[in-house]
Amino acid sequence: MSEHIPDPASPRTVLLRGGEVHSPADPFATAMVVEGDRIAWVGEEGAADSFADGVDEVVRLDGALVTPAFTDAHVHTTATGLALTGLDLLGATSLSDALARIRAHADARPADRILLGHGWDASAWPEGRPPSRAELDAVTGGRPLYLTRVDVHSAVVTTALLDLVPGIRDRAGFRADAPLTGDAHHAARRAAFATVTPAQRAEAQAATLARAAALGIGSLHECAGPEISGEDDFTALLALARQGTGPRVVGYWAEAVASAKDAERIRELGAIGAAGDLFADGSLGSHTAHLHAPYADADHTGTARLDTDAVAAHVAACTEAGLQAGFHAIGDAALTSVVDGVRAAAEKVGTDRIRAARHRVEHAEMLTAATIAGFAELALTASVQPAFDAAWGGTDGMYAARLGAERAATLNPYAALLKAGVPLALGSDSPVTALDPWGTVRAAVFHRTPAHGISARAAFTAHTRGGWRAVGRDDAGVLVPGAPADYAVWRTGDLVVQAPDERVERWSTDPRSGTPGLPDLTPGRDLPVCLRTVVGGRTVFGPPIE
Repeated sequence: MSEHIPDPASPRTVLLRGGEVHSPADPFATAMVVEGDRIAWVGEEGAADSFADGVDEVVRLDGALVTPAFTDAHVHTTATGLALTGLDLLGATSLSDALARIRAHADARPADRILLGHGWDASAWPEGRPPSRAELDAVTGGRPLYLTRVDVHSAVVTTALLDLVPGIRDRAGFRADAPLTGDAHHAARRAAFATVTPAQRAEAQAATLARAAALGIGSLHECAGPEISGEDDFTALLALARQGTGPRVVGYWAEAVASAKDAERIRELGAIGAAGDLFADGSLGSHTAHLHAPYADADHTGTARLDTDAVAAHVAACTEAGLQAGFHAIGDAALTSVVDGVRAAAEKVGTDRIRAARHRVEHAEMLTAATIAGFAELALTASVQPAFDAAWGGTDGMYAARLGAERAATLNPYAALLKAGVPLALGSDSPVTALDPWGTVRAAVFHRTPAHGISARAAFTAHTRGGWRAVGRDDAGVLVPGAPADYAVWRTGDLVVQAPDERVERWSTDPRSGTPGLPDLTPGRDLPVCLRTVVGGRTVFGPPIE
């Protein structure tokens, strides 16, 4: 695994006491002992006295909550950092607002060879359209600009950027005055990001890791690949993470594998899998997700990037090489191709080997009963982003506009996945949606289609332990003796236990439940505030708690 695990010469022992420790080992735990990079003990306050004299540090929690650190199972680290440090249009409320922000950014960055930005979403704007190329040329003074849609599957660019990419006007996905998709978009992306200097890249990556640590995130799954970021970007990020000053980073490289030699090259890059955003299709917002029936607002079915045979070949080669495989798949047709392809690979190499490899599918939004059953049969992990539903679900959201209300109501069926026994790992796909772990848990619980919502306990587990299980680790993401000392400390309100039946009160504070409590995530309530994040026994965010 591409991660940093501290091995201190003299392990320090820390006692945390006087709080609430979220642990299945003891639902009433108020204290925890950490020795070096591992959890050594979890228990109640009375027993903590016996440890107090033998530890190097005592952390008095003063009622704070201690949980496993979160794992964000799908992140684009450099792109997130560039949004954090550069032009971010996620908050733009209209086309005119977006153009004003672009102009201000261009004026403030006169030395940038290419202007970079992210996050526009015309579906939410009164004008109902993205900026035209002429408008972008005007507000940038004719400078090169690359500006991705919120889903990162299309982009608007200036004429000056097009002029930097020979032949782009002849590539698939180019239209005279519309967002770039497909090959044209990928060519524009490569040209834009080739101008990012190593110093800018390092600044962006450090900004993302710092933001993640401040939010109680202890691990990130970087989903990289040749269509997303360069090898230098990927290896530099893994090297930064190995310094051990921030969250762990587990790397995926999305490139098709046809042989043991291909698999070895993936490993040499530092990746644990040829997975992540290996595109079977695109996105709903950009009309490039591959559907069985046409879009409600377009006369086509999107874009198929991989067929069943290609999926089968990749999965079989990865399984033979002992490498995790995976795909980006959103539309129902793409998900059918993925499931049928993995099943075909199982016929070649054996179902038991396929299941043991824990291959994964990113996003997995437009599932059917048949594809859910296929996920369960083949032990595919669903790496999902509940904030997508929060942003675009509901009867008046982008999903309904693209698909119609009936099909939109089938998206992101988390309850059905869990009922079928499909493992879930939660993430953000940042910068598509923000790093926000408690907000992600809330979105999974309070799904815009209520029948698809899951319990707070299930969502929390999927965002902590689920991410570790997705990379083949069953010993982490939980506060029990022997587990890695990856945890976060939170200031929060009363802890509650969610009732299992909607016909009774949704939340309970009854300690007799014997179930570790969680913060009340009811919409409108304040989310927990991170006080300290610890990875492998090292504090990566926050001062010691006095």
